Amino acid sequence: MSEDRSRTEYNSGKSLRILVVEDHSDTLQALSRLLNHFGHDISTADDARTALDMINAKEFDVVLCDIALPDGNGYDIIVEAKRKGAVKAVAISGFAAHDDIERGRKAGFDFHLAKPVDFHELRTVLGQIAA
Repeated sequence: MSEDRSRTEYNSGKSLRILVVEDHSDTLQALSRLLNHFGHDISTADDARTALDMINAKEFDVVLCDIALPDGNGYDIIVEAKRKGAVKAVAISGFAAHDDIERGRKAGFDFHLAKPVDFHELRTVLGQIAA
């Protein structure tokens, strides 16, 4: 399959501005490359402070955010992102029990994906957001 065909096949139809917040460097790199391949404009942060600085400096359509970070948590990041403006929030977390998902929803997460992230599920969520 050619690169152009692959990009079209996986593209949701609308390029989204996505901030990926993840402290595990391999996961951050993989998600960033994949989302870029899908045709999205990707920014990355590997800690809460950097994520908050980026949210205050730039507009995003989506914040794809880990919950457990070395210097804070994804809940606080999403509260700030939602305070600033209309943004969709997607949790990526190893914490995926009902209570974890509910806590995320109350903090402002619109979607919750369990780690390891299923890329087909991620693509479906982004397609819903882009629609």
